[in-house]
Amino acid sequence: MSPAPAPHDRWVFHQGEFVRAKDVGLGPGTQGLHYGTGVFEGIRSYTAAEGGESLVFKAREHYERLHASCRLLRLDLPYSTGELVDVTRELIVRNQLDRDAYIRPVVYKLALEPGTPFGVRLSGVSTAVTILALPMGDYSKPEGIRCGVSSWRRVPDASLPARAKITGAYANNALAVDEATAAGYDDAIMLNQRGAVAEASTANVFVVRSGHVATPGPDSDILLGLTRAAVMRILADEADITVGERTIPRSELYTADEVFLTGTGCQIVPVVEIDGRRIGDGTPGPITTRVREVYRQAVRGADPRYRHWNTPVGLKSQVTAA
Repeated sequence: MSPAPAPHDRWVFHQGEFVRAKDVGLGPGTQGLHYGTGVFEGIRSYTAAEGGESLVFKAREHYERLHASCRLLRLDLPYSTGELVDVTRELIVRNQLDRDAYIRPVVYKLALEPGTPFGVRLSGVSTAVTILALPMGDYSKPEGIRCGVSSWRRVPDASLPARAKITGAYANNALAVDEATAAGYDDAIMLNQRGAVAEASTANVFVVRSGHVATPGPDSDILLGLTRAAVMRILADEADITVGERTIPRSELYTADEVFLTGTGCQIVPVVEIDGRRIGDGTPGPITTRVREVYRQAVRGADPRYRHWNTPVGLKSQVTAA
């Protein structure tokens, strides 16, 4: 395994160029910093099961969603999906990330264009694009986590589009996590304005009862997660289970046989306790365990059914850093 550069020496793609992280500067008037007018993605790459290569999981899907988020905030993203995938591959190579890694593209409002009056706005503001990559292993707890239902409600799609990963919206998530961790929990589960289950702080929620699996639908103010979609496919292939997308009341969490979370960062996480109530027998259930195992194989290219989800980086033909 090659030694990765120190954080300040990592290669970053910023405003059309590959530069060192220490050389990236943002002015104090950066609009995205002041108003949260930016969008982002979280993407993972994994060491391939056979070794010698890294695989980016659902790279194209992530960048297609980034483009959609940009349209909502009138952000000018000048690179195609294919170009962004190529940038990501080169970043991984330049940073010698021949291990599990995390890629964070951010597109944000930069500065008022000439003639644009001062104020909060989306039009008349230039756009900046930054992509960074760093090592990241599996930080989830295989034995499961404890969650608390937050008193902070999920921001409704009618107020701030839930289907986009908008930077400013994550203050809502941060408040929920802060409340949960202060109470001794690992994560928060958020309800929507109607009092039904929406999602965890940065993950979608799945509930299992009597062999049936359900997850909040698009009308529950959720982000339509790419890991969520992968899990639904895996369940259909593995157990012929069609996941029900529907309203899930809070009380259903407490009576479930299994609850698990899905997200790019956390991957597949069993939930073994909610609000002090044990879920099932208090250990990861059989469906959660199976999904977790198949997902681990899929992201490393070990399951031929899902190899189309992965983009090889090409570590064997390394790009020579400038």
